[in-house]
Amino acid sequence: MTDLLKNNGEICMNNKDMYIINDIVKVFEPIKTVLTQPNLTFSRLSYDTRKMHTGADSLFFALQGQQDGHRFVYEAYQKGVRNFIVSDLALNVENFQDANFIWVKNTLRALQSLVSLHRNSIQIPVIGITGSNGKTIVKEWLSQLLKGLKKVYQSPKSYNSQLGVALSLWDLTNDYDVALIEAGISTVDEMHYLEEMIRPSLGIFTSLGPAHREGFVSKEVKLAEKWNLFIRSKKIFVPSAQVLNEYLSNERIVSWGVSNTDILRVLAIHSYELYTQVHLSYRNYDFELSIPFIDKASIDNALTCVLVLLEIGVSIDIIRDRIALLKPLDMRLQLKMGKNNSSIIDDSYSNDLASLNIALDFLNQQNQYDKKKLILSDFEGEELTAKFLNKLHQVLSTVQLDEIILVGGRFKSMVFDFSRNIHVYESTEDLLSNLSQLNFKDSVVLIKGARKYKLETISRLLTEKSHETILQINLKSLEHNLKQYRSKIDSSVKMMAMVKAFSYGSGSYEVANILQFNNVDYLTVAFVDEGSELRRSGIKLPIMVLSPHESAIDDILEYNLEPEIYSVRILKVFVQYLKNKNINDYPVHIKLDTGMHRLGFMDNEIDELLLILKNQKEVRIKSVFSHLVGAGVESLKDFTAKQFLQFNSNADKINTALGYSFLKHICNTSGIVHHPEGHMDMVRLGIGLYGFDMNPKELTLEQVGVLKTTITQIKHIPKDETIGYDRKGLLTRDSIIATVKIGYADGYSRRFGNGVGEMEINGQLVQTVGNICMDMCMLDITDIEAKEGDEVIVFPDMALAAQNIGTIPYELLTGISSRVKRVYYYE
Repeated sequence: MTDLLKNNGEICMNNKDMYIINDIVKVFEPIKTVLTQPNLTFSRLSYDTRKMHTGADSLFFALQGQQDGHRFVYEAYQKGVRNFIVSDLALNVENFQDANFIWVKNTLRALQSLVSLHRNSIQIPVIGITGSNGKTIVKEWLSQLLKGLKKVYQSPKSYNSQLGVALSLWDLTNDYDVALIEAGISTVDEMHYLEEMIRPSLGIFTSLGPAHREGFVSKEVKLAEKWNLFIRSKKIFVPSAQVLNEYLSNERIVSWGVSNTDILRVLAIHSYELYTQVHLSYRNYDFELSIPFIDKASIDNALTCVLVLLEIGVSIDIIRDRIALLKPLDMRLQLKMGKNNSSIIDDSYSNDLASLNIALDFLNQQNQYDKKKLILSDFEGEELTAKFLNKLHQVLSTVQLDEIILVGGRFKSMVFDFSRNIHVYESTEDLLSNLSQLNFKDSVVLIKGARKYKLETISRLLTEKSHETILQINLKSLEHNLKQYRSKIDSSVKMMAMVKAFSYGSGSYEVANILQFNNVDYLTVAFVDEGSELRRSGIKLPIMVLSPHESAIDDILEYNLEPEIYSVRILKVFVQYLKNKNINDYPVHIKLDTGMHRLGFMDNEIDELLLILKNQKEVRIKSVFSHLVGAGVESLKDFTAKQFLQFNSNADKINTALGYSFLKHICNTSGIVHHPEGHMDMVRLGIGLYGFDMNPKELTLEQVGVLKTTITQIKHIPKDETIGYDRKGLLTRDSIIATVKIGYADGYSRRFGNGVGEMEINGQLVQTVGNICMDMCMLDITDIEAKEGDEVIVFPDMALAAQNIGTIPYELLTGISSRVKRVYYYE
């Protein structure tokens, strides 16, 4: 290695075992303090009580984002926390007499200040990585390429935010040779906070995306802000094509590209079916590399890695061998339906303590089965020191695991000091040969391992098979959308999430688990059997049923569901049933019809409703609600205002007559954004949760589900031939036709036939040809490069696709057949 990865001066090793609260008070610039035990120590930073299992060694930060962390101080205290950083000066701490409290102006900045203090003790080289795209890929690939050459620490997954960077750096110690830290920003004046924590000695800039995005007024402003990460960096590695010319003259720049001024020059590129051959020149030495990708983004990211490796002294022969072995990274937890009534969480692309902790948190969120099991590989490139094994024990202790299956010869010599059902296998092959002896029935199984162990083979064997059409559902995007809508409501307003119709096609308990973990107040289903399924899957949130039927009242009570009462008839039936069971005060929700004219009590039925309610004790109103007809339609604004008035009038009448309060709610997804005056006590979030809102205004939503299939066969068909049933697909030229594995039985409407439907293959749009069949359809791929087995995105733009057949995204989402396999990701 060159001096770029050597340390200057004496290394001060600091393993960050413990900090004493009194020693670090000043770093927070406190407004006031209450230190009842100033000598208490901590080693962990906590901010989320849902992920906290023991708080005795934690410092809790009451962060104020979509939810106010001060609401969870008591819960943190109950879990053992005695050190708190808070900002609410009105917080009463009299009941926490053995705890330390430090009041600061901003709790997130206080956390960052503490991490900056910790960074002072880190003497190893830190490489900071930023850019618009490719940050995580470059970080992960560099970590792979350096394995065995250097002991590498990397920020877990895409922990690149203001909070994520802080949490990443807190676990960094001088036990490593080099650290790879990713930094991402969304607007101006953010990077200097990250730079103060990371202080990279070397910097990597990956790419500069389109202008006018992510809160930047121009490409120049975006680049300047991201460039602030490198203020103290000795060298900055960049693709020269991604940086404005005035930056390239900086003497710290080390670039690759096609220019004579680039340190690493690309002389020629030849793409083949499965790989790309690149002819390069590094400081006037010519050589060739084989990169196992053909897409431009992967080639660019690989060349950035090559440049960094060359500059830190890795030989060309080693680089050539290792680059050829790179594989695409699926850096997302995958939740799949397993065999024998099980769920499989596949996170088998890498393994370190930080990402293991994240994966175990996700495992802990799953409530569909009582048993939780872990298949864990050895930690590639990690010395199993006593200190490391102690940390591993602490991480594994955060989840009640019924069984732990360890893969790797080094595990055989370990002594485990906790009582678990533990199996140790020498290798993945050893586990495979004994897999039939293990029982994963009625379990959630986390498969976590380093890439070299190929635990994805275990995942494939444990997962239910289906045809190659899948709906990929990004649970992190669902969380993002929830936060977007929460930002539009007051903290006192409750959130009801709609999970009817199989969560708009996205799944039932998988989505409900995430919503429960994110503290929504209510779930809503359309029918009783949807609610009972969620209860059987461990969902404990209150669940409102929109269309309860008399025949399902037994299940309503058995599964503690709360029915919508929309008519006198259903009210009388339900009250009589409860009377026969001698049950009182059962929670119900009264639906008022204010103009939708679908379900609900009309104005002229309110008196009869009240007469029944006042003369019974069997039900108690939990909420009164109605539904807006056109919340996002400007021309219906007056009608919406009329609905508000009518609803409030009748709700107040019910309140006065009954003499007790209840929740009031009328705003749906569009109402949340367009009518803050109507938020009342609770709002109902539906299609917006899944990334679709006809008029989202200032929100930035992410599409949660992506429907994908594959090319089954490719044929060369001459001009004047026809494609498909009824010979509707007449070819006007010699054509290349691809058959893909999706048809109307999967939910791809016949209306998309004959060129109406568009799909995406390798980044290119292609049209359907001929009628849509039951299980397949055909695409004209004459003008693009494609091969059998290639991935096909069925709806590149779902809103546009819906518009093209005269419908809305709701229909496309809910119409995706249950036979289409759902695969869940958590990035």
